[in-house]
Amino acid sequence: MPRHARWVRISHWVLAASLLTLVISGFEILMVHPRLYWGDAGNDLTPALLELPISRNYKHGGWDKPTPFSREATGPFTASRTYDIFNQNGWGRSLHFLAAWCLVLPGALYVLGGLLGGHFRSHIWPKARELAPHLVWRDVVDHLHLRVPAAREGSQYGLLQKCAYSWVVFVAGPLMVATGLTMSPAVTAAFPVLLRVFGGYQSARTIHFFTFAALLLFAVVHVAMVVKSGFRRQIRAMTVGE
Repeated sequence: MPRHARWVRISHWVLAASLLTLVISGFEILMVHPRLYWGDAGNDLTPALLELPISRNYKHGGWDKPTPFSREATGPFTASRTYDIFNQNGWGRSLHFLAAWCLVLPGALYVLGGLLGGHFRSHIWPKARELAPHLVWRDVVDHLHLRVPAAREGSQYGLLQKCAYSWVVFVAGPLMVATGLTMSPAVTAAFPVLLRVFGGYQSARTIHFFTFAALLLFAVVHVAMVVKSGFRRQIRAMTVGE
C-alpha cells in the first residue's frame, strides 16, 4: 500500500520548494524595509507597529543625504539606506511573486484533489470521536514530551497534526493569498473590498508577515516531527511512495 498518493507527493515537494523560495525572497524584501504598520500608509516617517532588527543595512544605520522632492519645507524627501543592494528589492519582489504562484496553483490542485478524492475526509479532518477532551489532552502531553510514534503504513496522522494541517490548508493558505493580493494596487483597483476587509495595504502586509511566520513555525515543527518519527523512511515515503 503506498504511503502517500502520487499527486500528494508531487504537491508536497512543489509546495516545499515554493515555500523555501518565498522565505528567501520575503526575507530580502523585509531587509529593505524591516518595519510593519497598521492601516493604509507606512514609510520611514510613519510610526511603526513593529520594527524588525533583521537587516545588516538596518544595523548599519547609515542613510543617504535626503533630497527634497519640492521646495516646501514640510514636503516629502528621499530616505534611502546607504547599502544599495538592500534598496533594490525588485528581484526579491519578482521572485516572491513567481514563487507565490508556484505555491498557489499546486495548492489549489491539492485542495481540489483532497476534496474530490476524499483525502481530507479520510486523513486530515479530525473525527468527532477524536475531539474528546481526554484524547486532545493526551495528544498535547505526548507532543510536549516528544513522544512521536514511528512512521506507519498509510497516511496516519495524530489529532494535533490533523488540526495543524487543516489550519494550514483552510485558514493560513487562503489568508496568505488574500493578503498578498491586497498588497497589489492593480488587484485592489479591481477589488477595493480587499482593502476594507484587511484595513489597508500596510495592515494586509502585517497580517501577511505574521501568518507566514506562523507557517514557518509549522514547517519547522513538521520537519522536527519527520526527523523524530523516522527521517529516511518518511522522506522515502513522501518521495517514491514506498
